[in-house]
Amino acid sequence: MSPVIDRFTAIAERVREFFEPPSSPHETRGASVVRPIVFGATDGLVCNLSLIMGVAGAAGEDPHSIVIAGVAGLLAGGFSMAVGEYVSVRSQRELLEYQIDLQRHQLHHTPKQERDILREIYEAKGLSSAEARLIVERIMRDPERAIDTFVREEIGLSAATMGSPVAAGLGSLSAFAAGAIVPLLPFLILGGGTAAFALSIAGAGVALFGIGLAVSRLTHRHAIWTGVRQAGLGGLAAAVTFGIGSLLGTAVH
Repeated sequence: MSPVIDRFTAIAERVREFFEPPSSPHETRGASVVRPIVFGATDGLVCNLSLIMGVAGAAGEDPHSIVIAGVAGLLAGGFSMAVGEYVSVRSQRELLEYQIDLQRHQLHHTPKQERDILREIYEAKGLSSAEARLIVERIMRDPERAIDTFVREEIGLSAATMGSPVAAGLGSLSAFAAGAIVPLLPFLILGGGTAAFALSIAGAGVALFGIGLAVSRLTHRHAIWTGVRQAGLGGLAAAVTFGIGSLLGTAVH
């Protein structure tokens, strides 16, 4: 087989494995990408659907205004999500780097005080004084492991839970754009009218329901309820903005 076919086969296999029932109730497969993808896609769907419905309520049968608003919402929201996610993850990493340097300095100059702090942390978790002292002494034998432990236990930060700022930004941009294009697509294809309006709502509802189903696979919650919740909240937001847009359109005209 060609490399392209091999790559698509590997991707299909990963998708199939993702949707298989979890092998353990403690499994958190895909948990590291849940928040940016779910938040980005849901935000794109709800934000652009609400924007399009608001403009439709105000502008009526003017497809030109709806399309311009939808495209502007997709671009503005996507880049805003990307910048926000990049800055968030970058700031977390900078804070982690600062804490590592600070901890290295403290371990070098005040090792006894740091030992006592870590020992108290383990004692607070239920270990005896002797057990905590033994664990701390073993950890302190490896300076780098000690720094990692202090930062994780005392500060609550860990490099393992942080992704790449660039990857986070691009992931959020892609997820938002993928969500935002769904309610806009019917207007781009059909140009406007009742059919485009209905398909925009229906497509967004199905997409939100699908996101809810995917989330339920990871959170082990009831699939139908999670899907209905996602679609219901998105529909409520769209209905409110459509109503507000209709009132504003009537008042302006």
